Amino acid sequence: MKFCSQCGNSVSMSIPEGDSRERHVCDDCGEIHYQNPKIIAGCLPIYGDQVLLCKRAIEPRLGYWTLPAGFMENGETTLEGALRETWEEAKAKPVIDDLYTLFNLPQISQVYMFFLARLAEPEFAAGDESLEVKLFNEDEIPWDNLAFPVINKTLKYYFADRKEGKFPIRVRDIIRKPRS
Repeated sequence: MKFCSQCGNSVSMSIPEGDSRERHVCDDCGEIHYQNPKIIAGCLPIYGDQVLLCKRAIEPRLGYWTLPAGFMENGETTLEGALRETWEEAKAKPVIDDLYTLFNLPQISQVYMFFLARLAEPEFAAGDESLEVKLFNEDEIPWDNLAFPVINKTLKYYFADRKEGKFPIRVRDIIRKPRS
């Protein structure tokens, strides 16, 4: 950030009075510009023994498979965001059962939330952000072509939990070590 969205003057990094973190602060009007993590909400849609995946039509990771998910919009709940993203990407209308995985990625200021969801019917189609949408059995998952580590982890948890018949909520931090 270089300029204040309130007055248009330059901003600099400083710790505001009463705060403990550096923030972008306007050099002229004193406006403090907070930047907070982005929340990504999505579904793990299940139909019978299969999971629904979308092949990305956009960057990042164009052409890789993912669960339907995306950034939440202002004014919506995490459930609403997960359902909206599932509709936008997979033209599917699942029934959400419960929160399933939550991943904190502090190095990129993101939080991913996936809800376990059921498809009543195998009705889906590629939305604008998907090249293809498909149901996969466990042995058909394109493990080497999954878009993000959180997708891989969510799917691995699901297939392991399915064998046990229990689906606990899993909360994990994914911390990448800096490259040296």
